[in-house]
Amino acid sequence: MDKLEGWKRTHTCGALNKSDETLAVTLMGWVHRRRDHGGLIFIDVRDRYGLTQIVFDPNVMADGFQNAKGLRGEFVVAVRGTVRARPEGMANPNLNTGDIEVVVSELKILNPAKTPPFEIDENIDISEELRLKYRYLDLRTSAMRENLLRRHKTSHAVRSYMNESGFVEIETPILMRSTPEGARDYLVPSRIHNGKFYALPQSPQTYKQILMVAGMDRYYQVVRCFRDEDLRADRQPEFTQIDIELSFVERDDVLQIMEGLVAHTFMEVLDVEIATPFQRLTYQEAITRFGSDKPDLRYGLEIVDISKLVGDCDFKVFSGCVKDGGTVCGIAVKGGAKYSRKQVDTLTAEMQNEGAKGVVAIKVGDGGWDSGLAKFFTPETIQEINQAFGAEAGDLLLVVADQGEQAFLLGGLLRSKIAKQEDLIPEGKWALAWVLEFPLLEHDDEQGRYVARHHPFTSPMDEDIDLMESDPGAVRAKAYDLVLNGYEIAGGSIRIHQRDMQDRMFRLLDISTSEAQDKFGFLLDAFEFGAPPHGGIAFGFDRLVMLLCGENSIRNVIAFPKTNSALSLMDGCPSVVDDRQLKELGLKVI
Repeated sequence: MDKLEGWKRTHTCGALNKSDETLAVTLMGWVHRRRDHGGLIFIDVRDRYGLTQIVFDPNVMADGFQNAKGLRGEFVVAVRGTVRARPEGMANPNLNTGDIEVVVSELKILNPAKTPPFEIDENIDISEELRLKYRYLDLRTSAMRENLLRRHKTSHAVRSYMNESGFVEIETPILMRSTPEGARDYLVPSRIHNGKFYALPQSPQTYKQILMVAGMDRYYQVVRCFRDEDLRADRQPEFTQIDIELSFVERDDVLQIMEGLVAHTFMEVLDVEIATPFQRLTYQEAITRFGSDKPDLRYGLEIVDISKLVGDCDFKVFSGCVKDGGTVCGIAVKGGAKYSRKQVDTLTAEMQNEGAKGVVAIKVGDGGWDSGLAKFFTPETIQEINQAFGAEAGDLLLVVADQGEQAFLLGGLLRSKIAKQEDLIPEGKWALAWVLEFPLLEHDDEQGRYVARHHPFTSPMDEDIDLMESDPGAVRAKAYDLVLNGYEIAGGSIRIHQRDMQDRMFRLLDISTSEAQDKFGFLLDAFEFGAPPHGGIAFGFDRLVMLLCGENSIRNVIAFPKTNSALSLMDGCPSVVDDRQLKELGLKVI
């Protein structure tokens, strides 16, 4: 194994081109591919910046040619040589360096490598478990490398916009007080104060509000947060968010500034121009039109509520649901009359697995419905239903019936399934929208009380304040989510900034005065020393980068993610600690 011994890299493996012909260069990197042509050995050397083809010719380096014959994939090498143009017809247009190669005169093998458990090539199908176990090898692939570079570029774009917009980046504590409202906290035992615990922040929420009381006016932070909750493809136990808070603002002020941030980021990262202002939907509108509070607006298939049209029909599944206060709604699939019975049955089974009682499928014919259900409806009602859906001959109506929001949510699932099945989602389209006026509270039947839909510091809509005690479920919040292509990428609200209103909110949440003072007394006390009106938002940074990279899992845009069961396969955490550490902390594992 050789040492550098003063060798300095002159160029990266993605830098050389035809203008560098005859230049003496020193390259360093990993052996990507090796091709032995008998008299000549061709090797692609790879680093973060790209690939360069190097050539070992025994006539040029007679002394070191045997060493070159021993090179294998992922060996770390340094080479000195001369740039020359590739022979006629041998250029590789897919490489920045595809017009040249480097004829090697000297070789140093800086480190040999074992045969990797998989080829460093993103086109090879590798299990995610293997990728995460050998993450340092997975990160050598160009796809993962480009994702991390795009993540860096996104972070830089965010910071440049925020700095230019008068925001100050301030770090808030990672060790904080546990306030278990919502997801479970990760707890950190204190060695000095046995029996007491810090919590890792689920969000810097209270700290950033304190910063507004402190007069910092515009704060932001690209911050690590932690939640001990069940995981999905777009969630991790530790994650990054762009945390933002502003003083002396109302909702529209926040939305306008954040639209500028998104537009700036898309231009800097993807060179894509995003039109502003973004579309705005109320929560109620999003649910009833699209069956989701994070609707994908890249395609139509809007939900149609036909409850009023079927309330008195002879089909008891529909009329009975309406009489019980439920909803009958669905979507129209253009050209869907071609669906076979098997396709409809498969879709129905999938929806039943999602909680639907069933799916009624109606094929629209030239003279009415090609369905046994037609006998339960008058011709006039059939015509009215077709008109409500905008349905024509050859279309398929898919209808569900259920109570409350559930019917619309099931309609939203139908909408999503059909859009994928019919390939209705256009490539390269970015559909951004604000969803506004969320419910302030939702009832937790298990706990027998109301809980905050967003968090307990969210302000109610002014016109709904009088309903807080009499009809808390009807109160809307000054909350807003930003949705991109069916994903929530940011959420925020105008905050409560007066102690009496915050006390009132805690009472609604069945949090006693003593409990509120114990958990949040520092914030409540601060409100009595002149808290300005303020509001903010937090972007899910990992999820935003995932979408910018065209990925479907945030694990593909995080350097060292955890699995679905919160394990790190590479370094084996969480792990057992020894008895001495536990004793120091005053802990015993049961």
